[in-house]
Amino acid sequence: MEMFRFMIAAIFMFCGVFCMASAVFGMFRFRYVLNRMHTAATADTFGLLLTMIGLIIWKGFGFEALKMIIIVGFFWVSGPVSSHLIARMEVSTNKKLEEECEVKKYGEL
Repeated sequence: MEMFRFMIAAIFMFCGVFCMASAVFGMFRFRYVLNRMHTAATADTFGLLLTMIGLIIWKGFGFEALKMIIIVGFFWVSGPVSSHLIARMEVSTNKKLEEECEVKKYGEL
């Protein structure tokens, strides 16, 4: 039973590390900052979730698991907020934004 739990935990952790590594390669592949930011924001949050699930399975359900769930919750709350602030700063400061991507004004569909 212990070996089965370790294998399931290892699969979750491997998938989490794979998601984070793919985000790193995505950061280098895209040339525009909003695309890079989107890749990093989505993949690292999902990778963190998978890694923490693997650690929770490996360590067992206890006080450490509660702390890991709180860490995931904190990142899930702070990640979108920080990504939104970075995107707003890029939109408000980039003079060539309309050349690099399609810009829609508020209220347009």
